[in-house]
Amino acid sequence: MSAAVIVGLFTILSQIGGFAKELTVAAWFGTGDALDAFLIALLVPTFIINLLAGSISASFLPTFIRVYKRRGLAGAQKVLTGVITGFLFFGLFLSVILIAFTPLYLPALCSGFSAEKLQLAQIILYALVPIILLKGFSIICAGVLNALDNFALAAFFPILGPLSVIFFILTGGASLGIYALVIGVILGFGLEALFIGRAIIKRKFSLIPRLIRLDSDLRIVIGQFLPMVAGSIIMGSTDIVDKGMAAALTPGSVAALNYGNKFIAAVMTLATTAIGTAVLPYFTRMVAEKDWRNIRGTLKFYLSIIFIISIPAAIFIYVFSDSIVNIIFQRGSFTKDNAAIVSPVQAYFAFQIPFYVAGIVVVRLISSLRANYILMWGAAINLVVNIGFNIIFIHYFGLKGIALSTSFVYSISFLFLIYFANRLILQEERM
Repeated sequence: MSAAVIVGLFTILSQIGGFAKELTVAAWFGTGDALDAFLIALLVPTFIINLLAGSISASFLPTFIRVYKRRGLAGAQKVLTGVITGFLFFGLFLSVILIAFTPLYLPALCSGFSAEKLQLAQIILYALVPIILLKGFSIICAGVLNALDNFALAAFFPILGPLSVIFFILTGGASLGIYALVIGVILGFGLEALFIGRAIIKRKFSLIPRLIRLDSDLRIVIGQFLPMVAGSIIMGSTDIVDKGMAAALTPGSVAALNYGNKFIAAVMTLATTAIGTAVLPYFTRMVAEKDWRNIRGTLKFYLSIIFIISIPAAIFIYVFSDSIVNIIFQRGSFTKDNAAIVSPVQAYFAFQIPFYVAGIVVVRLISSLRANYILMWGAAINLVVNIGFNIIFIHYFGLKGIALSTSFVYSISFLFLIYFANRLILQEERM
């Protein structure tokens, strides 16, 4: 629990910075066309970041911890070098593909955009491509720090991103417009990568990529990585589907959907970072020791705490959504009319909180058990359910129907994951 508290405290600090950033963005850009274009452009690089770095971190961390415990720094360094090298080549390849095929996929995502708005989204997308390598590198390094029980640093450095955005908007927003936000995002990711990389180097690890022989440890990483990539592609597609469908609605819908999930995402990030980050190494160690009784107890404990706290929190946000949006966002270019659109979206997003946070804990357990194929199938189910519910709920509720669909998706996802996690534990106990 001490690790969760440490991570939680630094995550709160990062969330304060994130909130300050969102207040600044809302005051300067409201729900205008420029922000719509930025959010759609950011969507694709973010999708690749989650695809690569998230999958790599979840697939290599259990192996990294096991090798570090058994063979020390030298063995763990080889695993890290292989992962960084593979990420660099694959990330560069996908970046080139992303740029080359932009004229084909971007118009489909921006079906409701004017020609001028589409062109702006394309320019911003090209500018944001470097964040794929920057943020991916940061996530890999953060995973190593967490594996070494250095939770505080990994939780602290993300605050550099929001601070960079705030600085560039306040100093250059009047002259640069939306490009001040673009520059702030790129520099923020760059600073985070720089400082978190230095923290890894100080712990005697090298971050220089080089080709190495594929051994049994790296084969295990690859074996876990492939289903995680497939799962990330499918799961990440749900966000693309949501924003793509929002783009087809009235102007400003993408920005309104984004604002509607900001406060919810902050609450969930605080909980999942503090709990999920601390629990993955813990689960990994217990799995290595085959301590199934302790695993069951830990899982039950965390899930109980999550539901006891998060259900009242979700109800509170639903009831007071109008006040929350007015207090947080309504100033500058973010008008009362904007708040009236965002508030019901936020209210419907609130229902996902208990299931999303609880699901993260179960995902960490499944990753520790090296059963990432379950996550892949779960993500496939999520995508299908998300598309279906979006179509139905948009018809009846409009934009807020997308938020309601998301909440349904995460509730179904949690039930799927907890069922198969319990089955895995039973199978391991019988072996």
